[in-house]
Amino acid sequence: MMNTAVLGRWILPVMAAAVWALSPTAAQAQVKLDISVPWGPNEFHSLNAARFAERVKAETKGEVLMTTHAGGTLGVKANESLRAIGEGVVPMGDFALFQNASRGPVMAVETLPFLVGDYDQLKTLHKYFRPVWEGILQKNNQKALYVVPWPNQFFFVKKAVSGVDDLKGLKMRSLDRLTTDWINRLGMTPVQMTNLEILQALGSGMLDGVPTSAGTAVAQKYWDFMKFGYQTNHIWASNVMSINLDAWKKLTPAHQAAIEKVARELEPEFWEVSKQDHQKKVAELRSKGMTIADAPKAMVDEMVRRTNPLWAEYAKPMGDEAVAALAAYRKEIGK
Repeated sequence: MMNTAVLGRWILPVMAAAVWALSPTAAQAQVKLDISVPWGPNEFHSLNAARFAERVKAETKGEVLMTTHAGGTLGVKANESLRAIGEGVVPMGDFALFQNASRGPVMAVETLPFLVGDYDQLKTLHKYFRPVWEGILQKNNQKALYVVPWPNQFFFVKKAVSGVDDLKGLKMRSLDRLTTDWINRLGMTPVQMTNLEILQALGSGMLDGVPTSAGTAVAQKYWDFMKFGYQTNHIWASNVMSINLDAWKKLTPAHQAAIEKVARELEPEFWEVSKQDHQKKVAELRSKGMTIADAPKAMVDEMVRRTNPLWAEYAKPMGDEAVAALAAYRKEIGK
């Protein structure tokens, strides 16, 4: 028969272990999720992702630990993100919808020229298209957590312009077939090239202008080549933070609810970050001597008139859902 002293030495550790095993900390092991981010570490979308991860950690009391990997350090390219997340190469990622349109053309609807005039209209567009985007993400084995746009777009040019006629003949950088189509409709000459070729082309006279954001203009020091920037909002682009559905289903309902709560609360704040980033970059361009202004309303109206036939042409291959969403959006904003 075991004596009392020996029995006590055996029972107490076992009881302590049993109590620990039933504690909330032990019951739910820490979940670790890596987030693939193709943008540089100081880009606001990267900072947003890091802030999201910190909030999730706090909301789940450290039980869900998300780690951002900026600059594509996990080896996932920007245009391969949707596939990589869906296939479980990485559990989570932040990526631009339009760059992954090979999995669904409607992911690029924001790039229809002059369709969206400002952030308010963009919110309206998202109201109709987000369910369509989320359906495509679900078919690709993932779930959207939040969607945040890149800032406003400009025409950066070497000479002052006041109307569409002033654009005639300007050699403007083109990205793809759609960009080429609307540049032609505005009377300019499209010159398709990669981002790396732009500065040399501007310096050599092969290029007169670039349609892009203030952030890109700052990063590439466009003030060395161009003196004018006109806000046209010719396209928009939004990023989604998504999570692989298999990884999502492994989370407890409490953790899922906490993550959705954080995403829901932070998304409007992240939109404000986008606006602030735009204002910061515009201020920097002006400090370098560039003239930055809104494109004249009459000029933008004419741009819309010339390019809006492309909306239906490019929306049709996106599917019936996209066509219906586009019609509802246009009806609401009166465009």
